[in-house]
Amino acid sequence: MRGSPKWGPVSLNSAVEVFDSRFYELVIHNAQLEKIWSGARWAEGPVYVPSARQLLFSDIPNDRTMRYDERTGRVDTYEHPAFNANGHCLDLEGRVITAEHRGRAVTRVGHDGQREVLADQFEGSRLNSPNDVVARSDGSVWFTDPTYGIDSDYEGIKAESEIGGSYVYRIDANGTLSAVVRDMVRPNGLAFSSDESVLYVSDTGISHIGDDCPPDIRAYVISSDGRKATQPTTFARCTDGVFDGFRVDCNGNVWTSAGDGVHCFSFDGTLIGKIRIPEVVANLEFGGLKRNRLFICATTSLYSIFLNTQGKCL
Repeated sequence: MRGSPKWGPVSLNSAVEVFDSRFYELVIHNAQLEKIWSGARWAEGPVYVPSARQLLFSDIPNDRTMRYDERTGRVDTYEHPAFNANGHCLDLEGRVITAEHRGRAVTRVGHDGQREVLADQFEGSRLNSPNDVVARSDGSVWFTDPTYGIDSDYEGIKAESEIGGSYVYRIDANGTLSAVVRDMVRPNGLAFSSDESVLYVSDTGISHIGDDCPPDIRAYVISSDGRKATQPTTFARCTDGVFDGFRVDCNGNVWTSAGDGVHCFSFDGTLIGKIRIPEVVANLEFGGLKRNRLFICATTSLYSIFLNTQGKCL
């Protein structure tokens, strides 16, 4: 023999692309990408509800919230009209929190089914159009507020921004609202690191000012009292489209939407692998009984794939 061949990273699954050997530990090579449903105009904002074994997700332009029942495999309309809902999350009591474009509010549905407004104004001005939302273990709720829901009538109602900026906000457990990030053009997706010491936020401002706003995810250090986000650094830059919504797994890896699928970054910011999706991905969520099923909202469709990791739990 003239020498052994030098193999680079390979994959046994056509949907999986490996750039770093660490990605092998996170994927299951005989777990196939599944297309669950299609029929949305822009699928977004998934949240898994363990008590019901259901996934809720938004079809923003069609002003409806959809529901996938994991037990039956059925997808149906959960709510219509739905205030052009975008992002969702669960609070510490398992109640669904929603970022509403048309409602220009962050709301919560109680166990009695009643809708409660958590935030709709900041310093006397209406919010723009809350986009994505996440809960923290101290009971606070953090959300982004770009202008996508008021830029046109497609995903909300066209209007001028009363605030004049796009910020990241924190709702304290007592209801107090504060702006914690003011240095972004259009903050979009957000998630906390597995230990909640870092807040990751994507900026999709390239949609408004072009290359002057690189499609990044930034990392902000959370203060010891959990009330401030400081010391921003660039965590990752998108090489295909933009980073929209994303999630962090229990090992600190960041799984993010992109133009060609789902990109996975290790905690140190290294792109270690991709899951190729045939549509532009908007957002994703870990779910299933073991939280090892990644649900993927991509343009018109809902996909899923089982992984060898689990989503971060509060």
